[in-house]
Amino acid sequence: MLLTLSPLVSVGLSLPSMDGSMRSRVSPSMMAATISAPASTADDAEAQRAAFDEVVMGTYGRFKMTIARGKGCYLYDTDGVEYLDFAAGISTCCLGHADPALAEAVYKQMRTVHHVSNLYYIPQQGELARRLVASSCADKVFFCNSGAEANEAAIKLARKHATQELGIEKPVILTMTNSFHGRTMATITATGQPKYQKGFGPLLPGFDYVTYNDVEDLRAAVRRTRGLFGLGKSRLAAIMLEPLQGEGGITPATAEFIAEARKLCDETGALLMCDEVQTGMGRSGTMWGHMQLGVEPDVFTTAKALGGGVPIGAMLCKARADIFQPGDHASTFGGNPLASAAGNAVLDAYDERGVLENVRQRSVQLKAGLQDIADSTGAITEVRGWGLILGMQLSDACGFTAAQLCAACLEGGLLTVPAGTTVLRLVPPLVVSEAEASEALDKLRAAIASCSAKHAQS
Repeated sequence: MLLTLSPLVSVGLSLPSMDGSMRSRVSPSMMAATISAPASTADDAEAQRAAFDEVVMGTYGRFKMTIARGKGCYLYDTDGVEYLDFAAGISTCCLGHADPALAEAVYKQMRTVHHVSNLYYIPQQGELARRLVASSCADKVFFCNSGAEANEAAIKLARKHATQELGIEKPVILTMTNSFHGRTMATITATGQPKYQKGFGPLLPGFDYVTYNDVEDLRAAVRRTRGLFGLGKSRLAAIMLEPLQGEGGITPATAEFIAEARKLCDETGALLMCDEVQTGMGRSGTMWGHMQLGVEPDVFTTAKALGGGVPIGAMLCKARADIFQPGDHASTFGGNPLASAAGNAVLDAYDERGVLENVRQRSVQLKAGLQDIADSTGAITEVRGWGLILGMQLSDACGFTAAQLCAACLEGGLLTVPAGTTVLRLVPPLVVSEAEASEALDKLRAAIASCSAKHAQS
């Protein structure tokens, strides 16, 4: 049975608020009555959306649709309309939807013990950490609940390492323009995009920004950490970057740029930190995105696909950065038995189903198909990305934005995600089939034709 908001909720009850004014409120009995079948009419659906908006903060611009269920790479709304999912919960549902093995692992763990405090040993967490370490250059893992929290942990670790190991009183972390690291105060400060920072000042001190993929600007920023004329002791704590910028337009780092970042960190003792929240866990075609560039970070973070949609994040580090002590950092839910069971089920699937090889094969297929669309339509100037995190750069002449193309794809039964104003992002489940990839290309071609026709008529 689908949980939806009954039209009754939109009527509500008028009750005094804390300031004495009258506000529309829903009684517990009325809320209980909102558990019902899907809306039967468009008016019912609109009423349910209005009721939702009455009680949920408006932090998202939502499409006017409600997902009822999913299976594999497909989602179905409350009207039974089928959508091929090339958004995957924004790079999260790596095994698609309702994966039997993941569902069984979570169900089994829920019936055993789903949560205990990190004051105790959690075998499932230890096993997940062992497997993550074995898959990477890392030696230790800290678990949390999300990508933003993983990046928060990395920022704290960098500052602690700088003060304790390098003797720096006012450490500086360099991050990149056009980056995205999360929505907490520290991570929006680290995010080099003013649109995410507007209205939330003052931001945290101790950050400076570098033009992504600009080696000379990176060197200059490191010189600035040495003070006037670049003659003092460096205050560089870390260089933090995404191996491939996701929200910033599906832009990979160049090998030269990340190699220079590694070199500068080695010279100063600072930490090289990679945000792998979106590129990690196989989405790039290798287990970790930095493997595409041939450089090992000291710290990297992951989340999204780590639990296949069950909330879990992690910060991984090499031994030289393993300086947190009891009380330095913590997470109530991080790595609990339920989330760790999901993470282990995801890794089981990778081991048993050849997921990474599928990512590489489907990437070749999709890139070729996207290039063919680009050549035949003129709407796309560049196809870029790794594995199954691909971006289409729209041409200036095409006359439509990534958001408009995303909406046209939705109308045609394909879910996608913009990555900025002019880039459409394709991030399907990592288990997407050859036939499903072909279907997505057909739907995308039709959506571009639709947008082009509307532009020509305007």
